Amino acid sequence: MKSVFMVAEKPSLAQSLADILSNKHCASRKGFNGACSVHEWSGVFLGQSMRMKMTSVCGHVMSLDFPGKYNNWDRVDPAELFRCPTEKKEATAKLRMPEFLSKESRGFDYLVLWLDCDKEGENICFEVMNCVEQYMNRPAGSEQVVFRAKFSAITDRDIKAAMNALVEPNENESRSVDARQELDLRIGCAFTRFQTKFFQGKYGNLDSSLISFGPCQTPTLGFCVERHDFIQSFKPETYWVLQVKVSVTEDRQMTLEWERVRSFDKDVANVFLNAVKEHKRAKVVNVDLKEKAKARPPALNTVELMRVASSGLNMGPHHAMTLAERLYTQGYISYPRTETTHYPENFDLKGALKVQENHSDWGSAVREILREGIQKPKKGHDAGDHPPITPMRSADRGQFDNDTWRLYEYITKHFIGTLMPDCMYLSTTINLVIGTENFSVTGKQLLDPGFTKVGEPALDSSNPGYL
Repeated sequence: MKSVFMVAEKPSLAQSLADILSNKHCASRKGFNGACSVHEWSGVFLGQSMRMKMTSVCGHVMSLDFPGKYNNWDRVDPAELFRCPTEKKEATAKLRMPEFLSKESRGFDYLVLWLDCDKEGENICFEVMNCVEQYMNRPAGSEQVVFRAKFSAITDRDIKAAMNALVEPNENESRSVDARQELDLRIGCAFTRFQTKFFQGKYGNLDSSLISFGPCQTPTLGFCVERHDFIQSFKPETYWVLQVKVSVTEDRQMTLEWERVRSFDKDVANVFLNAVKEHKRAKVVNVDLKEKAKARPPALNTVELMRVASSGLNMGPHHAMTLAERLYTQGYISYPRTETTHYPENFDLKGALKVQENHSDWGSAVREILREGIQKPKKGHDAGDHPPITPMRSADRGQFDNDTWRLYEYITKHFIGTLMPDCMYLSTTINLVIGTENFSVTGKQLLDPGFTKVGEPALDSSNPGYL
């Protein structure tokens, strides 16, 4: 019987994939490296019954470095690092990953790679291939024996669809990662050594033994320094505002907005104040009514997820991303690393929505959408990577810890909101005159809550002009 060797990017993902592909009929054991598990079962591949084995790596198998002699800071000029040779080394020696992969793949006929569907994942594909190809059975003629699975969600439907639509690994994408790694290594090491030695010689009391340089960290540091300098150089300037309240009824007042906004001259402000104080009434000169819309959100990408996690859920980016990746590997959401905010034309929006129709919190809103028809989502940006972040399975609060639940709840409500109408409200602006000064007050009246039935508040009641 022929056999298929499969590799995922992390142990938790390998477990989920094995459960789906084997219909939870796989036998599992711990790998000799202590980090990865091995799952085995009998299945069908290329129309034949075969022995299946699924395991994983733990991220990159190899890393790029300089040969040992170039790591001597005193003997090697930093400029030499731009032209000296490089070599691949085990990323984590204690995992013995190349040895583990070669042992587990020995004698297998086919290789199926289930690495994350991005450039880094493509690069790991070729790292795995380099570790196992010489230990597998040689193919007959030109038969294809290495396959790549493309997927964006860990659900039965998506994984089995990926298994039936395997492609070849993309060598060009892998090479682009190799090029980026080499640039990062050469530039980062050369400039780190140069500026560390330069500043240590220039400032004897330097309190750091290493001043690192990196293509990502250095521009980020620049943004931080620029913002710090702006804050430090900011000089506050005192100004004065006319705050006028008018009585609508005996127990209700409204605060008016001054047309001039503010005055930086106290004497001038007092002139306006005294002129207004001479009058007991405000004269309404115009009432403007406009129907306005608060637009439903576009589909969710990683940047927006991290922004909301930080500003709205009080979660740090690393913590939020760890929770999102856990939700992904457990099959509750789609792949959480994406720049795309546009659903593909063939995306099954109705199917993803129907999964949530019996939920205790938002099921009634979902059933209403399904009954009245899905609102076509806003056209977003298609970065050509992964679909937007979408809930794939329904879950209740008791299934997760508090932070995981809050993140899942936000992702799900955001998705539902993208398929609902805009929030509609009536904006009423009243323009008034007191003496020679103009004022206004604006209020909002909700007409149709639209997407805010499941998401954010329809109107901001903390706004002074809220009616």
